[in-house]
Amino acid sequence: MTSFWTGGRIRLRGIEPDDWAAFMRFAEDEERLGDLLNPPRSAESFRDWAREQAAAKSDGDCFGLAIEAVETGDTVGAVGSHQADPRAGWFEYGVTIGADHRGKGYAAEAVVMLLRFMFAERRYHKCAARIFAHNEASLALHRRLGFVEEGRLRDHVFLAGRHRDLVMMGMLAEEFAQLHSMSEPDGSGGRR
Repeated sequence: MTSFWTGGRIRLRGIEPDDWAAFMRFAEDEERLGDLLNPPRSAESFRDWAREQAAAKSDGDCFGLAIEAVETGDTVGAVGSHQADPRAGWFEYGVTIGADHRGKGYAAEAVVMLLRFMFAERRYHKCAARIFAHNEASLALHRRLGFVEEGRLRDHVFLAGRHRDLVMMGMLAEEFAQLHSMSEPDGSGGRR
């Protein structure tokens, strides 16, 4: 049996200190997309962050993972659960893929692996995702995976000099189970 965390194209793993350069590139990519605009950070700050992530103890059901391409061993993105309410049974997650690695199915496979873990192993009932309305690629990905638009917060975020809408999307565990295998990776991004 292969690892639960290894699929056809990707492997999810803990963040290592050497991942700092990849995460610095991801931050630059997000800025170019208009998804995030922060003051420039030094390479040393990314090195410190990666060391902290590598040494951090698990925070329950909130965690970040590196997405590694199986074929090359490159760190191509990140995925993680960043909010969770075990009592109510929901969690929120995020995913990012480096600009050079988009369009290869890495995000879809990573999201399905994360959802499979959270729904089947951790027994959550619902996953939520917040997506900038101008990020058409991310909206399309989430629709393909089976997420449903649950609402739109108008002019909710201020990015790149203007207010933008934030789209709230969600998926229930039973909706996931109808579209994706709950037991093991199939190498296809999860579609049955």
